[in-house]
Amino acid sequence: MKQDQLKGITRRALLSRSIATWALAVSGAGFIAAPDAAWALEVAVITPEQMATLMQMARDIYPHDKVGDQYYAVAVKGYDAADSKEMVAAGIDELNAAAVAQGHASYLAIGWEKDRVKVLQAIEKGVFFQKVRAGLVTGLYNQKEIWPIFGYEGESFSKGGYINRGFDDIAWL
Repeated sequence: MKQDQLKGITRRALLSRSIATWALAVSGAGFIAAPDAAWALEVAVITPEQMATLMQMARDIYPHDKVGDQYYAVAVKGYDAADSKEMVAAGIDELNAAAVAQGHASYLAIGWEKDRVKVLQAIEKGVFFQKVRAGLVTGLYNQKEIWPIFGYEGESFSKGGYINRGFDDIAWL
């Protein structure tokens, strides 16, 4: 490499890219890591690209800025199974075809959320979309770790009910 080509990259960027390349080589192709390296997800049956598409789809169907990607990953992890493999592949092919029809390279290549939502609206009556959307209701919102984000304290029966625990403290009404 010429000296001119090396001027554009900092030592920090070089180390970061080297470590990322090494981690990909060591972990293999069936591995998705968070950009902040706080969590990782290994896929066994579907491809990492399909899992990334499912995660983005989940985030676009139920968008919550305060909910981290790891919770969306848990919500769609159930689709990484042999009995879902064909449905996921066909559904993502349909999703990507809808994206291409709207002038994009693929669903994941769409940068703006509003453009991804338009693609989802094009397939929303299909079986794949409805199955993923319905699965997210329980897959995402039944995770106790995210309940505090929404202000939900959980069930109240074991604590004596809501009559004496916040029944009339609705500040937003």
